[in-house]
Amino acid sequence: MLQPYREILRRPGALSFSAAGTVARLPMSMVGIGIVLMVQALYGSYGLAGRVSATYVIAQAVCSPQIARLVDRHGQARVMRPAVAVAATALVGLVVAALTKAPTPWLYVTAALTGAAIGSFGSLVRARWTHVLGGEPRPLHTAYALESALDELVFVVGPVAATLLATSVTPSAGLVVPLVAMVVGGLWFCSLRTTEPPVAPKDRPRPTGSLLRTPAVIVLVIVFVAMGAIFGANDVSTVAFADEAGRKNLAGPVLAVFALGSLLSGLLYGTRHWRRPLHLRFAIGMVALAVGVSLFFLVTSLWVLAAVMFVTGFAIAPTLINGNGLVQALVPPERLTEGLTWVGTALGVGVSFGSSIAGARIDADGAHAGFLVVVAAAVLAVVAVGVAYPTLRPTRPAAIDEDVAVEDESPSPTAGSSVAATEIAGAIRTSRREADETTADRADDRADDQADDQA
Repeated sequence: MLQPYREILRRPGALSFSAAGTVARLPMSMVGIGIVLMVQALYGSYGLAGRVSATYVIAQAVCSPQIARLVDRHGQARVMRPAVAVAATALVGLVVAALTKAPTPWLYVTAALTGAAIGSFGSLVRARWTHVLGGEPRPLHTAYALESALDELVFVVGPVAATLLATSVTPSAGLVVPLVAMVVGGLWFCSLRTTEPPVAPKDRPRPTGSLLRTPAVIVLVIVFVAMGAIFGANDVSTVAFADEAGRKNLAGPVLAVFALGSLLSGLLYGTRHWRRPLHLRFAIGMVALAVGVSLFFLVTSLWVLAAVMFVTGFAIAPTLINGNGLVQALVPPERLTEGLTWVGTALGVGVSFGSSIAGARIDADGAHAGFLVVVAAAVLAVVAVGVAYPTLRPTRPAAIDEDVAVEDESPSPTAGSSVAATEIAGAIRTSRREADETTADRADDRADDQADDQA
């Protein structure tokens, strides 16, 4: 099963930049929760902690795509080295401000600077894979699956580590690990120049305007915001559900099981190659995820919730992989980093929105009200995909969407949508028509041969 991963990691420099990128991505799962834990412990206010964390998330959402545009124009190392330095300095300032009980405006300023400069190393790694693999479809599909699995690993390890450090060592300890990871992983990644994608030639016309003017990118951003809201609302609701069951200490392990299902599915998904079009697989995955998370509202036991989450988690990584693949197919190559950053940022924004809305509903009506927010976000994602499905069809072939399958895979039975049915019916009709034409041609050839013999 692991052979495809061994093959891509044997490429010169691949193992190094993938490992460095994984370390550099630890902050994306630790800084937000680390800020909440530190500020709440030192200032005694969940409200202030939430606002400071939201400031960090919003700054990252606004500025990360702009950093990505600079990366596409000037190169990864040239842009990210100073960005890492600014983000690390600002995060140190945030910790110092909190430890010294500085006035709250300093918390907002340093959190905003950290988010504005932190960038998105997940997008940089995927852009580097696209360059190193030269658009080869099978290896690129496997590489994207690997990175999605590593994302899940980061989200399994990061929040647990931040919580343990902040509660058992010191409130600021939860931000020390992401700070070190940011500096070590970021500078290590930037030092690997042999695999860095080249910048566009200066004489080539530079793209103007935002990718958000592209209908397909808008749809993907909306869907990824909704997906993020699913995850954010689910995190808060699971904690509340475990608390109501008197087992709040099990909330972390239950959420880790959710991520574990996604991690396993991502690894499995990357070892196989599919005939179905990329946009169809994305739609099927979104429907499967929506159906699975909608079941959370119905469970009454923490153990049943863990089991349902594990199974539902298998829909996460493939959907994210296909979503990133659509970006690769839909945006110009010279703007790939920007496109990947937009969907990654949308996911983070959705997490923030989902957790905030679910938290308010939980305060009013309990954990199951929070799971209703999960259901609402899932419905929004499916509706967005369904309504805008034609815009997701790539206008040019995607490198990871070519007909390179080693076996024919049937769509998921949970995705019995009209879109999937139409695609499948069309494929069947085409196959039958081609078979009929072939049979007719063979009959004509036999008739001609018989006429020649009689002559």
